[in-house]
Amino acid sequence: MNLENKTVLVTGGAVRIGRAIAIAFAEAGAKLAIHYNRSGKEAESLLKKIGGAKAGHRIANCEFSDLDAAGSLIQSVGKVDILINNASIYFPCPIAKENMADAERQMEINFRVPLLLMRKFQEQKIKEGCIINLLDRRIAKTHPDDGSYALSKKALAEATLTAALEWAPRIRVNGVAPGAVLPPSFMKDSTMKKQIAMTPMRKAPTPEEVAKACLFLVDNDSITGQIIFVDGGQHL
Repeated sequence: MNLENKTVLVTGGAVRIGRAIAIAFAEAGAKLAIHYNRSGKEAESLLKKIGGAKAGHRIANCEFSDLDAAGSLIQSVGKVDILINNASIYFPCPIAKENMADAERQMEINFRVPLLLMRKFQEQKIKEGCIINLLDRRIAKTHPDDGSYALSKKALAEATLTAALEWAPRIRVNGVAPGAVLPPSFMKDSTMKKQIAMTPMRKAPTPEEVAKACLFLVDNDSITGQIIFVDGGQHL
């Protein structure tokens, strides 16, 4: 897909991996719609960095715990050519000990809202479109210590494959599954030594490398129903 003048909606696009994705697509000629929840200052800063409204970019605030608001996000942005479901939350805990409120919230933010946005996206009257779901290398194996987080990402991975088959050829649906790119937001001082030691490539992937995988999937019109692991081989 030629990105020139295409509108890309990146959920959670103001910080971390989402920010790198937004910058990469803006540099490739797309118009960005950057969704954020609490990162208003970061969203404004990013908007300015990529050229602001004059370049056709915009920001959109939405709390994903409100399903009605989440469902109207695409309509509020306008026509969207590419949807990148990046926003997620992470509360690692074994399922036997997990707080059910946390479990429900992870399933809602990491699975139900992306699925809802996928459905709203495909309801648009567009000739072609592309969806990329940000997953996690944990979808390849069973990770009991990560509880509902891992389950939510596995559910989204299955939705990715199902939608790719159901909505072809008009809409392509793919996934990118990062590994230990950045430490969790509640562990900002972590060096991820343990995670990196478990990685065959012995290094952490960068947000920019994740963004490049997204660009590749959008660019190649013959790819749908694929999940690319950007994890240095950690899923193996």
